[in-house]
Amino acid sequence: MDLANRPASPAAPGGAPRVAKFSIGQVVKHRIYPFRGVIFDVDPVFANTEEWLAAIPEEVRPRRDQPFYHLLAENDQTTYVAYVSEQNLLPDETGKPVAHPQVPHFFKELRKGQYVSRARQLN
Repeated sequence: MDLANRPASPAAPGGAPRVAKFSIGQVVKHRIYPFRGVIFDVDPVFANTEEWLAAIPEEVRPRRDQPFYHLLAENDQTTYVAYVSEQNLLPDETGKPVAHPQVPHFFKELRKGQYVSRARQLN
């Protein structure tokens, strides 16, 4: 199933399934903080630790009932893996590649602003 169309929770208010707004391979940027990255995995709802969530200041703490994205992220100083709520992401329109060293592990190439997933064989 295409993760962009995967239900984000069993049902959103009103009974309609929620869908992830962003997809694996998409380059995004943070709405508040100065970093960008490529999505390599999606959790339909919050799936991190309570300690992680509690460490975020309450005034900017994301809701749990939304997709959370695993990013190969970069800023001006470094690369890292980030876990970001959907409400805090925007599409990155630069068309520039992400300089994270693990990008080639997950993706073959950047094509029209979207990374193409590398086919993985199960051993």
